[in-house]
Amino acid sequence: MADVRDAGDVVSGRPPAGPAGRVNGRLHGKEKRMRLHLVAAATAVLALAAAAPAAPASEPPTSIGGGGAAATVDRLATQAATDTLRRGGNATDAAVTAAAVLGVTEPFSCGIGGGGFMVSYDARAREVTTNDHRERAPRAMRPDAFFENGAALASNAARYSGLSVGVPGTVRGWARELRAHGTISLAEALAPAIRVARRGFVIDATFAAQTQENLDYFDDVPATAELFLDPDGTPRDVGTVFRNPDLAHTYELIAQRGARAFYRGPIADTIVQTVQSPPVAATANHVFRPGVMDARDLRTYTAPWRPPVHSTYRGVDVFGMGPPSSGGSTVAEALNILEGYDLGALSRADALHLQLEATRLAFADRGEFVADPDFHDVPLAGLISKDFAATRRALIGETAAASPVAPGDPSAFEDGAGNRAGEASATSTRVGTTTHITVADKRGDVVSYTFTIESTGGSGLVVPGYGFLLNNELTDFNFDSTTHPNRVEGGKRPRSSMAPTIALRDGRPWLGIGSPGGSTIITTVLGILVERIDRGSTLPAAIAAPRASQRNTATTVAEPAFSESPEAAALAARGHQFSPALMASGAREIGAATGIEFLTRHGLLAAAEPVRRGGGSALVVRPDR
Repeated sequence: MADVRDAGDVVSGRPPAGPAGRVNGRLHGKEKRMRLHLVAAATAVLALAAAAPAAPASEPPTSIGGGGAAATVDRLATQAATDTLRRGGNATDAAVTAAAVLGVTEPFSCGIGGGGFMVSYDARAREVTTNDHRERAPRAMRPDAFFENGAALASNAARYSGLSVGVPGTVRGWARELRAHGTISLAEALAPAIRVARRGFVIDATFAAQTQENLDYFDDVPATAELFLDPDGTPRDVGTVFRNPDLAHTYELIAQRGARAFYRGPIADTIVQTVQSPPVAATANHVFRPGVMDARDLRTYTAPWRPPVHSTYRGVDVFGMGPPSSGGSTVAEALNILEGYDLGALSRADALHLQLEATRLAFADRGEFVADPDFHDVPLAGLISKDFAATRRALIGETAAASPVAPGDPSAFEDGAGNRAGEASATSTRVGTTTHITVADKRGDVVSYTFTIESTGGSGLVVPGYGFLLNNELTDFNFDSTTHPNRVEGGKRPRSSMAPTIALRDGRPWLGIGSPGGSTIITTVLGILVERIDRGSTLPAAIAAPRASQRNTATTVAEPAFSESPEAAALAARGHQFSPALMASGAREIGAATGIEFLTRHGLLAAAEPVRRGGGSALVVRPDR
């Protein structure tokens, strides 16, 4: 999260940049190797700092009051959302406004070069809707697109390329949501972000660390280097001001012409050129493979409405995102498994054992059956069936199962749906990035919105002249398989783990929650729900609790506070093995959740992470005094 406390006082202007191509800002041969050693040393220092207990966030991670609320990882985004609510906008207006600001302040996690999923509750209609603006594979993509000489590309070779870029859906999704549920125009929603992009914000350690982990690829791409690196080829310094006038201009074009400005015309043409011929420097030390996106892929992109995944847990109605996201179905299946136990009456160690085993089983089924429903017959009704969950629950013993466990057969609980075979997900173990926004307004509307450019820094390709990174979402396919349901296919959307969630109690909104974190999103959202519902934790405590994530792998990734707990020792005695949750930047953390709870006396509690990813920001329109 960027530290933006003084951003309003920053004078507008373009940051200093080296000459075109940044040749003088690059080091080569022995000098470059020396710089990389220094970078590695600096990264190690950052890793040690991230592993140590961090000071509480300077911005409020929890607020209570009325009139509406918002929670994000960034103060400027949260403030923009609550300002929108204060001016009479609704939750959809505020969510899109905050998202546009995050595209400026969190460019390595999200933005208009990516996509996402939005779950919305309309208080007047008493209805939950979901918007899928997940990136889509270009029409020319084939199952062997990431293969060379008969073998799949290595992860970074696939990621840092034009080949990994899916057709971005964010702008289309924002425009469609505002037309359907908003009260302001797209131009009004973009206005705060334009101001932030021009005035700038102060770079913090998280931003610098995220730049650092991409440095060896960013400096291969002149447009990326000019935006994110200093003239000497190093990350912009902590405490300096970051401005993005090119992105401000891009937002202005979209404000003037709507989503059409992004999907047709100069922006679209430059996206296509960047994907098809990645603009790397002649001295680049990596190969950025060309992609196959064309103008028609952008022009014909759609952001469809999808039915929400609806399940119940101890009398609470839980709504999540359906396929191509696996978030809603996997959270629902794990909750259904756990519903057979009285978790609140068990010791924390016993309850955690059941929780880890439930997600182990649910992830086996996720990996086998969930993919884009337009290309694959997903047995969704079977996966979220209480009876299917009972068959999976029966497999849980007193000790940890050995992963990978086999998937179940939801077809017996589905009207004729077949069982599909497939390999384990290539992305099932990634911690990952992304960002999440939770907003509620005074009339009771709620928006839970997760969006992303996939890995931290996406494909590494900034669209020249327009100031945003393109995603690497196509590596979220099982790109190393030509037979898996989640294999690459033209026009297909890769399976996601994003799990924006809204929970109703007695027919009224109660919780809105979500998190970034790659495939750990699912276990993070599940853990917050279990902490809040079964253990009676407050929402802030549930968000702050130490985390572990079991995703049908041999070891369970865990944060230091979890690994060092008495519960972890008790779980180890039952056969659970733990490994560090380690981001590429060195941060030993899982997720960066936000949430809003509707209190019994018509107030709102907004909560964000107190420490993870630099701490978040949660605000209400009218704070309780």
